[in-house]
Amino acid sequence: MDEYAIQLRSLFANEAIPLSAIEQIVMSSVVPPLTATFQRMLARLTQQQPLVINTSLRTGLSIAIDNPYELGTDLLANAVAGHQLTKTDCVVVDFGTALSVVTVSKAGEIQGVSIAPGLESAMKALSTNTAQLPFVPLTSPPSVLGKNTTHAIQSGIVFGYVGLVEGLVGRIEKELGHPVEIVATGGLAEVITPLTNRFSRVEPWLTLNGLRLIASLN
Repeated sequence: MDEYAIQLRSLFANEAIPLSAIEQIVMSSVVPPLTATFQRMLARLTQQQPLVINTSLRTGLSIAIDNPYELGTDLLANAVAGHQLTKTDCVVVDFGTALSVVTVSKAGEIQGVSIAPGLESAMKALSTNTAQLPFVPLTSPPSVLGKNTTHAIQSGIVFGYVGLVEGLVGRIEKELGHPVEIVATGGLAEVITPLTNRFSRVEPWLTLNGLRLIASLN
Protein backbone atom coordinates (compact mmCIF):
# COMPACT_ATOMS: atom_id res chain seq x y z
CA MET A 1 0.00 0.00 0.00
CA ASP A 2 2.85 2.40 0.79
CA GLU A 3 4.27 1.98 -2.71
CA TYR A 4 0.94 2.98 -4.29
CA ALA A 5 0.69 5.97 -1.94
CA ILE A 6 4.17 7.17 -2.92
CA GLN A 7 3.33 6.89 -6.63
CA LEU A 8 0.06 8.78 -6.17
CA ARG A 9 1.69 11.55 -4.15
CA SER A 10 4.33 11.90 -6.86
CA LEU A 11 1.74 12.15 -9.63
CA PHE A 12 -0.16 14.90 -7.82
CA ALA A 13 3.06 16.72 -6.92
CA ASN A 14 4.17 16.70 -10.58
CA GLU A 15 0.94 18.48 -11.48
CA ALA A 16 1.18 20.84 -8.47
CA ILE A 17 -2.17 19.61 -7.15
CA PRO A 18 -2.38 19.39 -3.34
CA LEU A 19 -4.17 16.33 -2.00
CA SER A 20 -6.30 18.71 0.09
CA ALA A 21 -7.84 20.00 -3.14
CA ILE A 22 -9.56 16.67 -3.82
CA GLU A 23 -13.29 17.03 -3.29
CA GLN A 24 -14.50 13.56 -4.22
CA ILE A 25 -12.96 10.18 -5.09
CA VAL A 26 -14.61 7.71 -7.42
CA MET A 27 -12.94 4.38 -8.11
CA SER A 28 -13.53 1.66 -10.68
CA SER A 29 -11.71 -1.59 -10.03
CA VAL A 30 -11.59 -4.70 -12.20
CA VAL A 31 -8.88 -6.26 -9.97
CA PRO A 32 -10.83 -7.37 -6.86
CA PRO A 33 -7.77 -8.28 -4.73
CA LEU A 34 -6.54 -4.67 -4.97
CA THR A 35 -9.87 -2.89 -4.42
CA ALA A 36 -9.71 -2.79 -0.61
CA THR A 37 -6.01 -1.85 -0.69
CA PHE A 38 -6.68 1.19 -2.85
CA GLN A 39 -9.71 2.15 -0.77
CA ARG A 40 -7.62 2.24 2.39
CA MET A 41 -4.74 4.04 0.69
CA LEU A 42 -6.95 6.75 -0.81
CA ALA A 43 -8.90 7.24 2.42
CA ARG A 44 -5.66 7.62 4.38
CA LEU A 45 -4.16 10.12 1.94
CA THR A 46 -7.23 12.30 1.42
CA GLN A 47 -9.36 11.75 4.54
CA GLN A 48 -12.24 10.87 2.21
CA GLN A 49 -13.93 7.54 1.62
CA PRO A 50 -13.80 6.59 -2.08
CA LEU A 51 -17.01 5.81 -3.94
CA VAL A 52 -16.37 2.36 -5.43
CA ILE A 53 -18.41 1.82 -8.58
CA ASN A 54 -20.79 -1.14 -8.63
CA THR A 55 -24.04 -2.00 -10.37
CA SER A 56 -26.10 -1.24 -7.24
CA LEU A 57 -25.39 2.50 -7.50
CA ARG A 58 -27.66 4.99 -9.22
CA THR A 59 -26.51 5.23 -12.85
CA GLY A 60 -29.59 6.33 -14.78
CA LEU A 61 -29.50 3.03 -16.69
CA SER A 62 -31.15 -0.35 -16.37
CA ILE A 63 -29.16 -3.53 -17.02
CA ALA A 64 -30.87 -6.18 -19.16
CA ILE A 65 -28.33 -8.98 -18.83
CA ASP A 66 -28.64 -12.30 -17.01
CA ASN A 67 -26.52 -11.29 -14.01
CA PRO A 68 -26.00 -7.52 -13.69
CA TYR A 69 -23.33 -8.06 -11.04
CA GLU A 70 -21.09 -9.63 -13.70
CA LEU A 71 -20.92 -6.36 -15.63
CA GLY A 72 -17.47 -4.79 -15.31
CA THR A 73 -17.50 -1.37 -13.70
CA ASP A 74 -15.46 0.06 -16.57
CA LEU A 75 -18.14 -1.14 -19.00
CA LEU A 76 -20.83 0.38 -16.79
CA ALA A 77 -19.00 3.73 -16.87
CA ASN A 78 -18.69 3.49 -20.66
CA ALA A 79 -22.41 2.81 -20.99
CA VAL A 80 -23.36 5.75 -18.77
CA ALA A 81 -21.09 8.16 -20.62
CA GLY A 82 -22.07 6.86 -24.06
CA HIS A 83 -25.77 7.21 -23.29
CA GLN A 84 -25.30 10.70 -21.89
CA LEU A 85 -23.22 11.73 -24.90
CA THR A 86 -25.40 10.38 -27.72
CA LYS A 87 -28.95 10.48 -26.27
CA THR A 88 -29.84 7.67 -28.66
CA ASP A 89 -29.22 3.97 -29.32
CA CYS A 90 -25.46 3.56 -29.13
CA VAL A 91 -22.63 1.07 -29.05
CA VAL A 92 -19.44 1.85 -27.14
CA VAL A 93 -16.32 0.07 -28.38
CA ASP A 94 -13.46 0.19 -25.86
CA PHE A 95 -10.00 -0.68 -27.18
CA GLY A 96 -8.34 -1.59 -23.89
CA THR A 97 -6.66 -4.69 -22.50
CA ALA A 98 -9.81 -6.42 -23.70
CA LEU A 99 -11.90 -5.25 -26.64
CA SER A 100 -15.35 -4.60 -25.16
CA VAL A 101 -18.52 -3.67 -27.00
CA VAL A 102 -21.49 -2.41 -24.95
CA THR A 103 -24.90 -1.72 -26.47
CA VAL A 104 -27.22 0.83 -24.81
CA SER A 105 -30.72 1.74 -25.95
CA LYS A 106 -32.08 5.26 -26.26
CA ALA A 107 -34.30 4.48 -23.25
CA GLY A 108 -31.20 3.82 -21.14
CA GLU A 109 -31.08 0.03 -21.08
CA ILE A 110 -27.78 -1.84 -21.30
CA GLN A 111 -28.83 -4.50 -23.78
CA GLY A 112 -25.71 -6.66 -23.98
CA VAL A 113 -21.95 -6.92 -24.19
CA SER A 114 -19.37 -8.52 -26.48
CA ILE A 115 -15.80 -9.12 -25.27
CA ALA A 116 -12.71 -10.22 -27.21
CA PRO A 117 -8.96 -10.08 -26.53
CA GLY A 118 -7.54 -6.60 -26.96
CA LEU A 119 -5.05 -5.81 -29.71
CA GLU A 120 -2.04 -5.99 -27.40
CA SER A 121 -3.34 -9.19 -25.80
CA ALA A 122 -3.70 -10.78 -29.23
CA MET A 123 -0.23 -9.60 -30.26
CA LYS A 124 1.35 -10.97 -27.06
CA ALA A 125 -0.43 -14.30 -27.46
CA LEU A 126 0.85 -14.58 -31.02
CA SER A 127 4.48 -13.78 -30.19
CA THR A 128 4.48 -15.84 -26.96
CA ASN A 129 2.95 -18.98 -28.43
CA THR A 130 4.70 -18.90 -31.82
CA ALA A 131 8.47 -19.29 -31.68
CA GLN A 132 9.36 -17.46 -34.89
CA LEU A 133 6.94 -14.53 -34.70
CA PRO A 134 8.20 -11.42 -32.88
CA PHE A 135 6.27 -8.74 -31.00
CA VAL A 136 5.90 -5.82 -33.44
CA PRO A 137 4.53 -2.27 -33.13
CA LEU A 138 0.75 -1.96 -33.33
CA THR A 139 0.59 0.32 -36.32
CA SER A 140 -1.13 0.06 -39.67
CA PRO A 141 1.06 -1.62 -42.34
CA PRO A 142 1.38 -0.10 -45.83
CA SER A 143 -0.66 -2.92 -47.34
CA VAL A 144 -2.85 -5.82 -46.29
CA LEU A 145 -0.47 -7.92 -48.39
CA GLY A 146 2.42 -8.15 -45.93
CA LYS A 147 5.83 -8.36 -47.64
CA ASN A 148 7.77 -9.13 -44.48
CA THR A 149 7.11 -10.66 -41.07
CA THR A 150 6.43 -7.33 -39.35
CA HIS A 151 3.93 -6.16 -41.95
CA ALA A 152 2.33 -9.60 -42.13
CA ILE A 153 1.63 -9.60 -38.38
CA GLN A 154 0.41 -5.99 -38.47
CA SER A 155 -1.90 -6.83 -41.35
CA GLY A 156 -3.41 -9.79 -39.53
CA ILE A 157 -3.85 -8.02 -36.19
CA VAL A 158 -4.71 -4.46 -37.21
CA PHE A 159 -6.81 -5.11 -40.31
CA GLY A 160 -8.20 -8.26 -38.69
CA TYR A 161 -9.50 -6.20 -35.77
CA VAL A 162 -11.03 -3.67 -38.15
CA GLY A 163 -13.02 -6.55 -39.63
CA LEU A 164 -13.85 -7.90 -36.17
CA VAL A 165 -15.26 -4.56 -34.99
CA GLU A 166 -17.15 -3.88 -38.21
CA GLY A 167 -18.57 -7.40 -38.12
CA LEU A 168 -19.74 -7.14 -34.50
CA VAL A 169 -21.30 -3.72 -35.04
CA GLY A 170 -23.01 -4.95 -38.20
CA ARG A 171 -24.49 -7.95 -36.38
CA ILE A 172 -25.67 -5.74 -33.51
CA GLU A 173 -27.47 -3.41 -35.91
CA LYS A 174 -28.99 -6.36 -37.76
CA GLU A 175 -30.27 -7.91 -34.52
CA LEU A 176 -31.69 -4.59 -33.30
CA GLY A 177 -33.17 -3.84 -36.72
CA HIS A 178 -31.82 -0.32 -37.07
CA PRO A 179 -28.55 1.69 -37.17
CA VAL A 180 -26.92 2.84 -33.94
CA GLU A 181 -24.37 5.50 -33.08
CA ILE A 182 -20.91 3.99 -32.57
CA VAL A 183 -18.51 5.52 -30.04
CA ALA A 184 -14.85 4.50 -29.79
CA THR A 185 -12.70 4.88 -26.69
CA GLY A 186 -9.64 3.28 -25.08
CA GLY A 187 -5.90 3.63 -25.44
CA LEU A 188 -5.63 1.74 -28.73
CA ALA A 189 -8.63 3.33 -30.45
CA GLU A 190 -6.23 5.53 -32.42
CA VAL A 191 -4.87 2.42 -34.17
CA ILE A 192 -8.23 1.26 -35.55
CA THR A 193 -10.42 4.36 -35.93
CA PRO A 194 -8.55 5.85 -38.93
CA LEU A 195 -9.10 2.60 -40.85
CA THR A 196 -12.91 2.46 -40.73
CA ASN A 197 -15.81 4.86 -41.17
CA ARG A 198 -18.06 3.04 -38.69
CA PHE A 199 -17.32 5.32 -35.73
CA SER A 200 -19.38 8.47 -35.35
CA ARG A 201 -17.36 9.66 -32.32
CA VAL A 202 -13.94 9.03 -30.80
CA GLU A 203 -13.88 9.89 -27.08
CA PRO A 204 -10.53 9.10 -25.37
CA TRP A 205 -11.81 10.10 -21.91
CA LEU A 206 -15.21 8.39 -22.12
CA THR A 207 -14.63 5.98 -19.21
CA LEU A 208 -13.44 8.73 -16.88
CA ASN A 209 -16.40 10.88 -17.85
CA GLY A 210 -18.69 7.95 -17.02
CA LEU A 211 -17.11 7.68 -13.57
CA ARG A 212 -17.69 11.41 -13.04
CA LEU A 213 -21.33 11.09 -14.07
CA ILE A 214 -21.94 8.13 -11.74
CA ALA A 215 -20.27 9.99 -8.89
CA SER A 216 -22.54 12.99 -9.47
CA LEU A 217 -25.61 10.74 -9.15
CA ASN A 218 -24.42 9.22 -5.89
